[in-house]
Amino acid sequence: MDQSEKAILSIMYACQIEGRAVLDTIKKKMTLNDEIINSKIDELVKNQLINEDRTTLTEIGRSSLSVVLAGGVFDIIHPGHIHTLNAAKELGDVLVVVVATDNTAVKMKKRRPLHSQEQRQELVNSLSMVDLCLIGQEDDIFKTVNHVKPQIIALGYDQVHQEKFITEGCKKIELDAKVARLQSPIPDSSSSKIEKEYGESIHGI
Repeated sequence: MDQSEKAILSIMYACQIEGRAVLDTIKKKMTLNDEIINSKIDELVKNQLINEDRTTLTEIGRSSLSVVLAGGVFDIIHPGHIHTLNAAKELGDVLVVVVATDNTAVKMKKRRPLHSQEQRQELVNSLSMVDLCLIGQEDDIFKTVNHVKPQIIALGYDQVHQEKFITEGCKKIELDAKVARLQSPIPDSSSSKIEKEYGESIHGI
């Protein structure tokens, strides 16, 4: 399978999860013309990676992709986030990012986020390494995990979730996923710290 075929499978997977129109998204994200796209899809159907409907993955097609799931609040995108998400993307073919709901963000950060969950989703979706960004579930993070079914769950350097908690939660939904802890080259970088320093600099003017 060549790079462009892998890209088509990745886009198709993301569209399936989010319920987006497949062909329009492939045309928007890839520089190939319609004829080449159709011939690539024909090849993937022939190799039983895509179903006859030409818009959904077969089990073989899905298992050929390594999906990485990462999560966080992402209220102010900073260099630590970029490094962490780049490192997460390098672990697999598809990077799905889950942003915390506004209520979950308040519980985690003890403050209201500056941006709404929809704005934060849009911000993260605009990052080049992210294939899909979803808004999380408030009551059970494993509902989203089960929906995405990643092979790898990437934890950021500043996330409180412990590997054991994630591993045990995955076992309960019968998902065999590895947990990877990512490091940041800027351990002091955080949205809360940036907001605090920005506030202090404004007051100091």
